[in-house]
Amino acid sequence: MTLIALGINHKTAPVALREKVAFNPDSLVAALRSLKERRQAKEAVIVSTCNRTEIYALQDGEDLEGQAKALQQWLAEFHALSDTALAEHSYTYFDDNAVQHMMRVASGLDSLILGEPQILGQVKQAFNDAKHNGVVGNGLERLFQYTFKVAKKVRTETDIGNSAVSVAYASVQLAKHIFASLHKQTVLLVGAGETIELVARHLQEQGVKQLLVANRTLAKAESLAGELSAQAITLAQIPSHLADADIVISSTASQLPLIGKGMVEQALKARKNRPMFLVDLAVPRDIEAEVSELDNAYLYTVDDLQHIVEQNIATRQSAAEAAEQMIIEQSKAYEAWLQSRESINLVRNYRERSQSQAEQLLVLAQQQLDDGKPASEVLQEMTHKLSQYLMHAPTKALNVAIERNDKELKQTLIDAFELDQTISKKE
Repeated sequence: MTLIALGINHKTAPVALREKVAFNPDSLVAALRSLKERRQAKEAVIVSTCNRTEIYALQDGEDLEGQAKALQQWLAEFHALSDTALAEHSYTYFDDNAVQHMMRVASGLDSLILGEPQILGQVKQAFNDAKHNGVVGNGLERLFQYTFKVAKKVRTETDIGNSAVSVAYASVQLAKHIFASLHKQTVLLVGAGETIELVARHLQEQGVKQLLVANRTLAKAESLAGELSAQAITLAQIPSHLADADIVISSTASQLPLIGKGMVEQALKARKNRPMFLVDLAVPRDIEAEVSELDNAYLYTVDDLQHIVEQNIATRQSAAEAAEQMIIEQSKAYEAWLQSRESINLVRNYRERSQSQAEQLLVLAQQQLDDGKPASEVLQEMTHKLSQYLMHAPTKALNVAIERNDKELKQTLIDAFELDQTISKKE
């Protein structure tokens, strides 16, 4: 049985194509049913996120390229795309390479942001969806369990996810260093763009309850505030609310500073000099550089954070090397299980075939006895046919070993059939 991993991701395909190939919950169910009904795979799991769509399929047969091509054609047809367009941006892995790719994906090593943790939950959900729809058997069941095991090990035994690798996340992590806990702090977010929205999500994950969103356009501030259960204010209202803020994070497109030294100084007096943490993610700056001169005002710029991010990326890269080794070890463990499973199947098939042949000969012998044929002749014929059958495969294997001068195979057969003992007895 062959494992095929077919997909596109942020490295190989533009977002316009990724959008067309993505599966929503409803289309995912239809796709899994289609794979099952059209027998495109014996077992299959579809992983679909904003950055990737991948199919992991277990197949029978030896025509790997043909099976991968058929799977790619099915994917293109399902989304009403040309097969050519998909082929230009897709990738395919087989067997060991497919196993290691899956483990790298689940561990966050193939993500847009190295080590991001969300992908593991997405892979688990994809597996559960496929299992619920009856397209997961023992093969993929065991493979995904190995995958989840190594992803957990990578997460707990390396620093792959411990360091901030975006300025938005880094700003929140810095705030945690100054305030041991963030759930009691009041945060003022200045701006309502993508960066501030990302900062807000990270703050919510840290348990922040008190959020204010200030923006030049109140409607836009209210839109973001509504999603965050926050209070919306205008930029003109910042001076009257600044003293309430323990943390200020700003990212706007303003050409002039919005928060000056004097404004912060007044706020600190009102706060009785309780510390204030300020992060300026804007270029040009939103917060005057002189604010850093004030006692109890801790100001960081995007350059400060970028330096931290670069150091953390290096840390994650180092952790990724350790993670790669874990993945290799775990993929070998899965391969060993797969081989043991195939060995068990081979032994079972050999025994069943031998048993079937013996039963057929027994039925034939019984018929001959019923027809009045002497028992000695029946037994002699049955013994001859059974011995011929049992000797056929080993004899063929021995001839192959001799013709190829394969000493290792020859010795294996000698040991398996105890030929040395047989020869010594005859001598």
